Amino acid sequence: MTASRPLHTVLGSGPAGTALARELVRRGRPVRLVDRSGNGPAIEGVERCAADVATPEGARAAVAGADVVYHCVNVGYHLQVEVMPRIQEAVLGAADAEGARLVVLDTLYPYGRTHGEVMTEDTPWNATTRKGRMRAELDARYLGAHHEGRLPVVLGRSADFLGPGVLNSTLGGAVFPAALTGQPVPALGDIDLPHSYTYIEDVAAGLATLGEHPDAHGRVWHLPTAPARTTREILALVEERTGRPIDLAVVAEPRPFGPFDETFMAEYAEMFYQHTEPQILDSSAIEKAYGLAPTPLETALDATLAWYAELLAAQH
Repeated sequence: MTASRPLHTVLGSGPAGTALARELVRRGRPVRLVDRSGNGPAIEGVERCAADVATPEGARAAVAGADVVYHCVNVGYHLQVEVMPRIQEAVLGAADAEGARLVVLDTLYPYGRTHGEVMTEDTPWNATTRKGRMRAELDARYLGAHHEGRLPVVLGRSADFLGPGVLNSTLGGAVFPAALTGQPVPALGDIDLPHSYTYIEDVAAGLATLGEHPDAHGRVWHLPTAPARTTREILALVEERTGRPIDLAVVAEPRPFGPFDETFMAEYAEMFYQHTEPQILDSSAIEKAYGLAPTPLETALDATLAWYAELLAAQH
């Protein structure tokens, strides 16, 4: 790559990594998208690459020649505590050796229970769950690597995903197909509590912006997220858009449903507090610093329902 067109490498081709790759292309960046298979639909302007970034050699191959590396890799829920630290070690080492900047997609897990308090970047990290403590430890290491001068690192935290391509979310593959076809629609926990969702295109725009601004590094940012609504309000908006009454199935405690099988829900049980207390994310810091604005929830739902309608049509 020439100095004027530095390579942006995205690790992980899930919904966030794929949306980010497209966003970077829109911004005129040369993009490499890495996952273990290197397969998947062609994306104009994106080079697909196969590598296992849980290994040092795989991570080095993945980031070779990159100026900015975006870590959007996730693994099976039941494997996270074991595998995510290994991926971190390999990716940090590879990005450091390459002299690249590192942008990490992160979760709200390190905060733990907030008892309904609005989450800002100053919220204490009080996680008590296995996965929450693991994420907090990873984040401390990421920021430590930055402050020790190893390499520039920045973290972008997102609430639960919403949007086209997003299947494994509490507002995803278990909800929209059912709402479109008149099947029972699962809703977790107390549906009258506000719950933030981050639109997948806003995840992409936020991460791309952090990758463009070295001055953003060395801290956590909340990615642009629309004001929280209650689950009941969100489902009412879905109902308006489909023209179908929703057959609501409240999942009051952790149990398998939709795409979430027994293995997943056994691991998710410790995180179920996210549906028994408000989850309210404040993203005003990144909005003010970089002029970003979250997509209105109504617009996000329109795009999501259209994507799921196409998916269902293609299956018949």
